[in-house]
Amino acid sequence: MDYKQIQTAAEGYLADMTKLLRDLVRIPGESAGEQGKIERAAEEMRHLGFDKVEIDPMGNLLGYMGTGKALIAFDGHIDTVGIGQIENWDFDPYAGMETDTIIGGRGVSDQSGGIVSAIYGAKIMKDLGLLSDQYTVLVTATVQEEDCDGLCWEYIIKELGIRPEFVVSTEPTDGGIHRGQRGRMEIRVDVKGVSCHGSAPERGDNAIYKMADILQDVRALNENDTSEDNAIKGLVKMLDKAYNPAWEEARFLGRGTVTVSEIFYTSPSRCAVADGCSVSLDRRMTAGETWESCLEEIRNLPAVQQYGDDVVVSMYRYDTPSYTGLVYPVECFFPTWVIPEEHKVTKALHKTFTDLFGTKRIGPLDTRPVRDAKPLIDKWTFSTNGVSIMGRNHIPVIGFGPGAEAQAHAPNEIIWKDDLVNCAAFYAALPTVYVEGFM
Repeated sequence: MDYKQIQTAAEGYLADMTKLLRDLVRIPGESAGEQGKIERAAEEMRHLGFDKVEIDPMGNLLGYMGTGKALIAFDGHIDTVGIGQIENWDFDPYAGMETDTIIGGRGVSDQSGGIVSAIYGAKIMKDLGLLSDQYTVLVTATVQEEDCDGLCWEYIIKELGIRPEFVVSTEPTDGGIHRGQRGRMEIRVDVKGVSCHGSAPERGDNAIYKMADILQDVRALNENDTSEDNAIKGLVKMLDKAYNPAWEEARFLGRGTVTVSEIFYTSPSRCAVADGCSVSLDRRMTAGETWESCLEEIRNLPAVQQYGDDVVVSMYRYDTPSYTGLVYPVECFFPTWVIPEEHKVTKALHKTFTDLFGTKRIGPLDTRPVRDAKPLIDKWTFSTNGVSIMGRNHIPVIGFGPGAEAQAHAPNEIIWKDDLVNCAAFYAALPTVYVEGFM
């Protein structure tokens, strides 16, 4: 391949990529409200000559380029979070903004920019005759990721029967390659009590007091070390080979965490003892942890054991309809995943990167201090659709995408135009590198 020609072609599409991204910003599209964004992206795919463009019953956009045997997918979610407090923005998050080097607006880094680069990466493959009978490219713009990461791919894999050779997540990677992430799950703890008049609290059984004891144990689980003095060993234990056979990948991904994210109560009145208390726990999981082990960990806390049948520990389920009205219920469990550094997919991305860009992370000058401090091959802090693709369904996933993780969900969200161009060039070159050297 002529890498210089690919890079020049990507640079030639910058104005088109900028227009598409700014159009997508102008269309609000939080989870379950993405229809307008999906239709605009589908319009662009058809205009650029994709061989097949479909919107599935859940509302995911699937655009195919080529007709070869191996299916290589580039995934990006098109939904966004809300804008938060408008006072925190220096510009209208939906009108967006643009300079010579950046584009601003809700969702540019997280993560419509990745979809834009993938669409134009496929177009460059077609323009330059890179498509072959060995592969077909699938570009997806998926829905409901912000509410329930991976739900879209559970549907695509299990209901549509689509199983790519591998998937490139176009979530932002700060100019590097990401090969994994911690998992997460949403846990609920319900505690029962008995109400009575607040003037004589001894007659009742206060559920909030019970929950207070449990929450101190949850806090200890997150903060304690593994010393023998601690009845509750902290989650940091999973970085130790004495506790976790997968300790090496756990150290790469980082330790798990648990924190309280919500609290609820029931009481007859403000003049009564509370007869119910519930909390939501955000549990981040490292390698070697499972949803079963995480639930048992909470159930085995001393305070939970103390209150016996008055405590129920469970996992949330997600059943919000998509914008098409389709309901596809799933447990709120989003598995840890990590692709080995020596995997052929990792090697293919590394070769593509070094052939195009060299051995260090790429990006505009103002991003370099942050990016240069990171290894070229690293991991995400947040969660992605890889929790389904690889975490649940064992299809290899790896990440390379425009923008910065720190821009996700933040006010004044921006993306760099150089990132859009570099990622489009990378996506255009990768399938050929893979099929010629690693398939």
